[in-house]
Amino acid sequence: MKRFLSVLLMFAIGMGILAGCSSGGGTAEELSASEVGERIQQTVSFQDMKQGDLEKLQKLYQIETGKVEDFILYTASSNVKADELAVIKVNDASDTEYIKEKIQQRIEAQTIKWKDYRPEEYFLIEKHVLKTKGPFVLFAVSKEVDQIESVFDEALR
Repeated sequence: MKRFLSVLLMFAIGMGILAGCSSGGGTAEELSASEVGERIQQTVSFQDMKQGDLEKLQKLYQIETGKVEDFILYTASSNVKADELAVIKVNDASDTEYIKEKIQQRIEAQTIKWKDYRPEEYFLIEKHVLKTKGPFVLFAVSKEVDQIESVFDEALR
């Protein structure tokens, strides 16, 4: 019995050491869109933005909900700002192109809306980031788009 307990103790210690040595970040498939969003929020302030729900996601992008595993969505709290951030994790990585096409339609609509109305917001739309990495799609319209993209890339390494 003593021998069994000592083996069990050694096993537990070994597992603890292995757990402590792991990166803890997990793979892209293990992360959620919420976790990626939290990492972005540690670098970029969402203070002037409001969080969107599934209804808002569908309204803005006309995405079939069955294709989305998880997402975060933030839009400008004022209708005179173009800021927008979406991190979408799809159920099937083959759906990332579908999601990008839907977001591209939104970009085109926003371009028309802002072009003559508010040139400084139009500039942000023109400088947007739309990219995929594994099962994730990132769409960002912000003055801090470079930092957002960098954190997204780092989170999904």
